[in-house]
Order: sequence, then C-alpha cells, then structure tokens
Amino acid sequence: MTKRASRVAPAAARPGKKRPAWDEVPRWQIYLPLGIYLVFTLIPFYWILLFALRPTGSTSLVPWPMTTEHFEKVWTDRGFGTYFTNSVYVGLATLVMTTLVALAGGYALARFDFRIKRGFMLALLCSQFVPGALLLVPLFEIFAGLQMINSLGSVIIAETVFQLPLSIILISNFIKNVPYSLEEAAWVDGCGRFRAFRIVVLPLLRPGLIAVGSFAFVHSWNHFLFALMFLNNQSKQTIPVGLNSLMSADSVDLGALAAGGIVAAVPVVIVFAFIQKWLITGFSAGAVKG
Repeated sequence: MTKRASRVAPAAARPGKKRPAWDEVPRWQIYLPLGIYLVFTLIPFYWILLFALRPTGSTSLVPWPMTTEHFEKVWTDRGFGTYFTNSVYVGLATLVMTTLVALAGGYALARFDFRIKRGFMLALLCSQFVPGALLLVPLFEIFAGLQMINSLGSVIIAETVFQLPLSIILISNFIKNVPYSLEEAAWVDGCGRFRAFRIVVLPLLRPGLIAVGSFAFVHSWNHFLFALMFLNNQSKQTIPVGLNSLMSADSVDLGALAAGGIVAAVPVVIVFAFIQKWLITGFSAGAVKG
C-alpha cells in the first residue's frame, strides 16, 4: 500500500499542463464581459439623459440640440426646488439622529454585559425582516396623536427608527474591533469613560460612522412610503413623492420625469463618489466580529 501510494505523484506535483496564472489570461477574456456589463449598465443612464436633454417632441437618439427646458420645468413649475430642500433637510437630520443613537447603542452592546443582551440583539436582527409598509398604520396613529402629521419631523423620526437596528449592529461590531486595552490605558492616565471614548475610540470609528451615516442619508433620500403617508401639504413633500406626482393615469411627461430623476440621483452619486473608500472600509470592518 505504501509503495503504491509512493508511485502516485501528488496532484500539485504531477507534470502536465500548467494552470494559467491571472497575468497570463488573454485580456479580451477580461475586458469583453466587463464591457458587456458596462454597456447594459450605462444604457438606462443614457436613456434618461436623452429624454432630459432633448427638446419636447424630438425622437432623435442623440440629445442635440440640447435643451434645459425640462429641468427648468420641474425645478420651478413642479416645485422640485422645494422638494429638494425638504429631502436634504430630512436626509441630514436622519443622518445625525441615526448616527448618534446608533453610536450610543452600539457602544453599550460592545462594551457592557447585561441579562437581555442576547434577546435584544435577536430583536434587532428580527426587526430587519419587518417591511416598512407594516409600520405605516401604527406610526400614523402615533403621529396623529402627537399632532405631527404633515410635519417633516414625523418622517425624520420614522426614518431614524427604521434605520437604527442595522446601524446599531454595524457600530457595535465596529467598536468590538477597537482594542479594549486602549480605553483602559486612557483610564489609567486619568480620563473618564466618556473622555476616553471621545479621545481614543471615536477617531477610530470614522469609517464606520461614515458608512452608517451615508446609508441612513441615502435611504431617507430615496424612501417613498413615509413621506407619502405622513405629509399631505405639497410644500412639505420630498423628491420621491415629487417624482410620483409627474405621472398621471392619462399621461406621463417623460422629459420632466427624466429631468426629475437626474435631480434626484446626482446628489447621491456625488456623495458616494467622495465617500466610497470610507464606505467600503466601514461596512467590511463592521460586518465581522473582532
């Protein structure tokens, strides 16, 4: 049995055709699939730009001559200037509230042990399976009792509550990756718990905070249901509801709808372009337990 086994060379050592290394793969086998994927990804964006920039009634596949009439129409006549301001206000307020509450809750879960800790974590995870539509009726009753219907505050609170479970879990996992000995060293030097957290731990949480804050901002920017249900006055509406108002049962203004879609998408694209590095680092670090 030993002799027979010795005669058989290991799979890695057998002579034969070598497996091509990554650098030896022909470039077209890499660029061709990527090019096809890129084309299918960019076609919808080009189609939106085409309808937004070409004149009304034109059927040309090239937006020439270009016009800004659709952008002027949605920004002034359809009130997208107001919608944009409201969306920025809701997004920034949701970002700040979600980050602060998630930071406090995540620190408590990462650094303290208490009896209901496992049950609380399980409740946070299970809450992610609850669709937002199921929260509309109870939240509407609560806000009606507090006289907060048709107030941007109701949308901000609803968005914050909806974002907190995932945000707390991410921040908690990110804090666990910060060595506890760093805080202990700060305590020995005379710092209190809050000061040690602010000086030692908080600077190390920047990628995680950017990830959580940007996720909360983008979700509140794009969310449609809460703004539709809790805001009745047109002057309080946000961009997703404004886009929905451009479509009617009889007709759809494709040029205005495309221009409104670009107005809604450009801020998010710009934000992601600037925070992409921190966003990837934050989500990857917060997704694993240290």
